[in-house]
Amino acid sequence: MSGGGTTCLFCQIARSSTSTPLLHSDDKVVAFQDIKPSALRHYLVIPVEHISTTKDLQRRTEDYNLVCHMLSVGQSLLHRDAPGSKEYRFGFHRPPFNSVNHLHLHCLALPFSPRWKHLKYMSMGPLGFIEAEKLLEMLKP
Repeated sequence: MSGGGTTCLFCQIARSSTSTPLLHSDDKVVAFQDIKPSALRHYLVIPVEHISTTKDLQRRTEDYNLVCHMLSVGQSLLHRDAPGSKEYRFGFHRPPFNSVNHLHLHCLALPFSPRWKHLKYMSMGPLGFIEAEKLLEMLKP
């Protein structure tokens, strides 16, 4: 995929060249807290490799397995850190609504805080937020 170089903040985080504490790190993904949390717990899981957005993912085993792994990491972190939450959300903002051009899975343990933040995580047809499971359906080889 295209290189993010030194200008991509998430690439810097993935290479541990920032002071951002990692909640999880392996050869494929890293996870950390969202700098502006929208819920009780709000984590981001990003691929170590620079992939710009969901539009750069294709219907192939490699991309499907990456998103599966991202989701699995996010789910285990939230179940560990927010076991009392009654609802979790996992998904991606799609262009032009993504804030950083490095693929990142939002992992949210609800409730939203403040409540109006739920608006940022609504699906609007082909725009807006896409649930991780729905993206996986689209990527299934």
